[in-house]
Amino acid sequence: MNQMLQGLAFKLVVALTLLTAVTKGVFGYFNVKEEERHFIRNMVLGADQLSQSIASATWKAMQADRRDAAYEIMETIATKQGIDRIRILNKEGRVMFSTGPDRGAMVDRKAEACFLCHAREKPLVRVDVPSRARVFHGPDGHRKLGIVTPLYNEPACSSASCHAHPETVHVLGVLDVDLDLRQVDRDLADIRTRTILLGFAQVLLIALFIFTFTRRFVQVPILKLIEGTKAVSALDLDRSIEIDSSAEFQALASSFNDMRERLKKAAEENARFTRNLETMVAEENAKFIQSLETTVQERTRQLQLAEQRLIRSDRLASLGQLAATVAHEINNPVAGVLNLGTLMQRIVTRDGIPPDRIEEFQSYLDLVVAETSRVGRVVSDLLSFSRQVPPHRGPIDLNEVVRNTVSLLNHKFELSGAKAELDLQEDLLEVFADGSQMQQVLVNLLSNAVESVQQGGVVSVSTRGLSEKQAVALEVRDTGAGIRGEDLSKIFDPFFTTKGEGKGVGLGLAVVYGIVHSHGGDIEVDSQVNQGTTFRVTLPTGAQGAAVGLREERK
Repeated sequence: MNQMLQGLAFKLVVALTLLTAVTKGVFGYFNVKEEERHFIRNMVLGADQLSQSIASATWKAMQADRRDAAYEIMETIATKQGIDRIRILNKEGRVMFSTGPDRGAMVDRKAEACFLCHAREKPLVRVDVPSRARVFHGPDGHRKLGIVTPLYNEPACSSASCHAHPETVHVLGVLDVDLDLRQVDRDLADIRTRTILLGFAQVLLIALFIFTFTRRFVQVPILKLIEGTKAVSALDLDRSIEIDSSAEFQALASSFNDMRERLKKAAEENARFTRNLETMVAEENAKFIQSLETTVQERTRQLQLAEQRLIRSDRLASLGQLAATVAHEINNPVAGVLNLGTLMQRIVTRDGIPPDRIEEFQSYLDLVVAETSRVGRVVSDLLSFSRQVPPHRGPIDLNEVVRNTVSLLNHKFELSGAKAELDLQEDLLEVFADGSQMQQVLVNLLSNAVESVQQGGVVSVSTRGLSEKQAVALEVRDTGAGIRGEDLSKIFDPFFTTKGEGKGVGLGLAVVYGIVHSHGGDIEVDSQVNQGTTFRVTLPTGAQGAAVGLREERK
């Protein structure tokens, strides 16, 4: 709609319509004014004839000085339709007779029709008809036409014996007749109304003609040209333009069609050239891609060999670091086993174990088992980190694993002076996991917690179910020294440790991380320096945990 209002055809129609309307309005205005002047001119002529008739009708009565008869004639004439008032004024301006209420009054000779004759020092005697007429508004607000007729001092009057006037007096008075112009005004109003309606109808018809003409001979050809240009811009070069409105538009359409044909030929030549060029480029690309694939395969083979050598070098470096740590971790329990073996040798005699020392021997043997298990755990940590031992998963009671692990580490709690607190949910769901690996997770977390707390510190272990996630949560919280913020992002990296020299190689938490994620779980840590650390392990339960276990076993 907005585009149509801004179009050339619309602007042309509006401009021509406005021009026509203004022209018709100006001509209509002057026509109405001319009609009004014609009406007034006819009314003036009619009024002059009426005034002359009144003067003639009363001439004999006035000559015989029968004024009552003359006045009666004028009053009778004044009752006729269209006559508003009849007056006789003497040359001094006094109203000698009037059909109105102003009889005997003096008129202002500078006003009304008197001014024309009395404007000069010597009054005029002969005045033409139009100059004796005037149009004014009466007390009722309607227009009136007044005309004055001089009453001349004719010889019959100047020589009469009744009221003779000197011959030097040329004008005895004037007869003033006022006519009502209401009917004329109504006729003029009708003429104005007809003129306006006729002008409006003519403007409307002319506008309709202009619109039809403009649409047929201007807008339609322009729209066809616009559609043609859009088709060319869309590369639709098969659509020709046919215009028969005018010679100019026909020439323009012919030129446009010639241009379209040349563009079509150029586009076809360009398409042929493009196809030939694409064929050549495709052949060259095929050769280049074949050569590139050969080069990439060779470079890939070389990179794979380099990667394998790098992995072997990295593994050798890691094994070098692990060798020292494993030797250190195994040395202490092996030394303890050796000492315990020596003590047991001293107890055993040729007759066997003395009855009174069987209990002592049994305690040494328990310690040998414990220390040997310690060696096994160190090796298990190493194997778990390198994923050399496949897990054996099944439904386990996580609370039972917690109780057993805390019981195994009681001696470590006692040596460090730490206190263990358990908060286990009794109706905890079983998790599908490897029991020994879950115990290893707890051993590492509890060992780190015990080593971080001071004398009298607390290490708490809690379990609870997460029904919304179909999982269980295991939390290990301590009141130790905590972990610095810059170290939190690195604590699960292999060989990263915050412990002192010879106290650890940083494999424990890396092993914990690997075990938890291999079970489809997640581990989070929250720590504040000098306030403690909390490790939170989340493990799936039910079918979800079993599905994770099956996937891991297939790897």
